[in-house]
Amino acid sequence: MAADDAYSSGDARPATAAPPGACDCHIHAYDRRYPAASGARLLPPDASMTQYRAVQARLGTQRAVLVTPSTYGADNRAMLDALAQMGEQARGVAVIDGNESDAQLEALHSAGVRGIRLNLSLGVTGSVDQILPLAARVAPLGWHVQLLMPPDRLAELDGLLSALPAPVVFDHMARIGPQQAGAHPAHALVLRLLGQGRAWLKLSGGYIVSPRHCVEDPALDALARSYLDANPERIVWGSDWPHASASAGMQPMPDDARQFDRLAEWTGSARLRQVLVHNPAALYGFPA
Repeated sequence: MAADDAYSSGDARPATAAPPGACDCHIHAYDRRYPAASGARLLPPDASMTQYRAVQARLGTQRAVLVTPSTYGADNRAMLDALAQMGEQARGVAVIDGNESDAQLEALHSAGVRGIRLNLSLGVTGSVDQILPLAARVAPLGWHVQLLMPPDRLAELDGLLSALPAPVVFDHMARIGPQQAGAHPAHALVLRLLGQGRAWLKLSGGYIVSPRHCVEDPALDALARSYLDANPERIVWGSDWPHASASAGMQPMPDDARQFDRLAEWTGSARLRQVLVHNPAALYGFPA
């Protein structure tokens, strides 16, 4: 299958070899069998695990984390189907609305789910008021709460996030642009939570937060390294495949091999295995 058919530009392998057990910690599955939630803003074409495996083989990664995208609201069926296809080398992050029974949450855990996501940037479900009660629901399962929201809103939640009963995971570089690094209070908050070991961050979506809409943007370097320097044991990486915002025309389709090599530039050889293998094992419960 050509790389273009798998929602990834280019066809070369990364210059950087992936270490055994390397994990792509942020991918999505899209399946037309499941209807989009009312009001969903991203309506990408189907993206299957057969297509993703072509990208995975190109990158040399072995593990993946499937995240229910904003397209489906709190309907996790597309994610769960894909999770079952990927088997023991995959984990899931679900979206819940708080009405789930304990048995339903246990069933999600048995399927491989290890966290929940609240997307307050593009999501059609969830609100800031739900963060604490949902965190309380999933904390006994050992799950985390993954958040995506505008930096201004994030900066207002210092007290809440500092006392949350479950770990916080910020995806897409906490949605903070490189021009905001060192200047926006949300950046200072994320660095502090990372340093305290209360939060994790995904070095994903660099092409989303870059003003140039490209992971090659050199301005991303200082932002990525600020997170790594704050706590290299709390950083993971994700491709954000199949790049739904690119399918929607918001930026060019990324080259996932270049995304992988850019990660290696940020981490250096000493930290690459930590970010790709050891940290995902700790966060998602993969074998070390």
